[in-house]
Amino acid sequence: MNKALLGLFLCLASVQLSQAQASLPNSTSTSTTKSEQEILQLSKDKWRWMADKKVDSLSALFDEKSVFVHMGGSWGKDQEINTIKSGGIWYKKAEVYGASVNMVGNTAILLNDIDLVAVVGGNEVINPFMVTEVYTNQNGKWKLGSLTFSRLMRPVKATK
Repeated sequence: MNKALLGLFLCLASVQLSQAQASLPNSTSTSTTKSEQEILQLSKDKWRWMADKKVDSLSALFDEKSVFVHMGGSWGKDQEINTIKSGGIWYKKAEVYGASVNMVGNTAILLNDIDLVAVVGGNEVINPFMVTEVYTNQNGKWKLGSLTFSRLMRPVKATK
């Protein structure tokens, strides 16, 4: 009896945790500022450029000191561009389920709840991620300073 109750409790706790991981702050807000709209569009463009391997557009977007955190490591702008260009990681499709932007001075922090279809080392994989993108406004132009993939415990929602 005690084992059954403990098992039920753990199942309920894991469901609540997986749901909590995918919630976005400020995602219930119905109005967005001009800057927030710019960041949301820039993020959509970035996912498309990554899928299409448009390294010139990405290189212009990524700050020289930008950092990229993946499940398999972290690196800077040049390695990220080279990884995309060579096909080491092909970001085939990012299915975005929710996005939120928090403005802190001239910095925008964007969270994306996504399923990412990617080809890594020749193998197609689908992973649920919360992706954190940090942008800074430099002389009126947004630059990406950080992109971090955090794997979620929820199941994949996307179909190929």
